[in-house]
Amino acid sequence: MLSPEELSELEASLLPSLERHHLRLLAHSLRSLQAAAGRRSGPLPQRAELLAWALDQPELQADPRFCQAFLDQLQRAASQLARIAEETAEPNQSVETTKQATASPLGLGLADLVTWARQQADRRVANINPTEASP
Repeated sequence: MLSPEELSELEASLLPSLERHHLRLLAHSLRSLQAAAGRRSGPLPQRAELLAWALDQPELQADPRFCQAFLDQLQRAASQLARIAEETAEPNQSVETTKQATASPLGLGLADLVTWARQQADRRVANINPTEASP
């Protein structure tokens, strides 16, 4: 679960609303994956580990279909977080350090997610055709 301070940090990013929404979803997913794994580093939890965690959540116990859909979404977010961890690894780090960073999306912080979201927004803005841009 994100703290009120973390939510404030995400909202203060000055990103467009779509990016902030996506950022909140990723941040919540990251915290859920960290909770399911019981750690903030190391490999992502496997489906069985996620299922065991989910079955301990009263909100998810009440609706098995929602629980399955939620787990599917967490796994999709996990894939995206793994890509983000790979993209945000320092390019001048040693190969061993880079491998460790890409293997540990659970180690991402909110600052990493904000930086990634800013880069995504900047790319979208850079790709706008100047004739399509509003005055």
